[in-house]
Amino acid sequence: MPASAAAGPVSHAIFRVARLHRMHVGQLLRRVGLHPGQELVMMQLWDGGPQRQTDLARLLGSDAATMTRTVQRLEHAGFVRRMPCATDKRVTIIEPTAASLALRREVENIWAEVESRTLGEQSDTGRAETLATLERIENNLKIAARL
Repeated sequence: MPASAAAGPVSHAIFRVARLHRMHVGQLLRRVGLHPGQELVMMQLWDGGPQRQTDLARLLGSDAATMTRTVQRLEHAGFVRRMPCATDKRVTIIEPTAASLALRREVENIWAEVESRTLGEQSDTGRAETLATLERIENNLKIAARL
């Protein structure tokens, strides 16, 4: 760890872990034609069905421009379809395609693989403690960011 990060060793560790986690997820998602973050959009659509693009951005903590690019890439890959809302033409509805539904099991398997590799031989109790700690950290950061 750099000496300049000594005042925040936990924050530095979180940064390193998040970077490695995202890299690993990216390697695995490439097998199914997705990039990190796109699977989160697909999970939201698979579970919630067609949704407004603005709602997807809000639910995933994304800005509008990033969500627009993500949806465009998913549409180009054939995984989502964009449609104007029947009642408000300013609103775009995003829905998963049949092609994306075939991906669901593969994405779920990838997430199970990442979970297993991330936690290794950790016991169920250790896994629960890790999750509880991460949830507390997330809540602390939400409060600090006023989210």
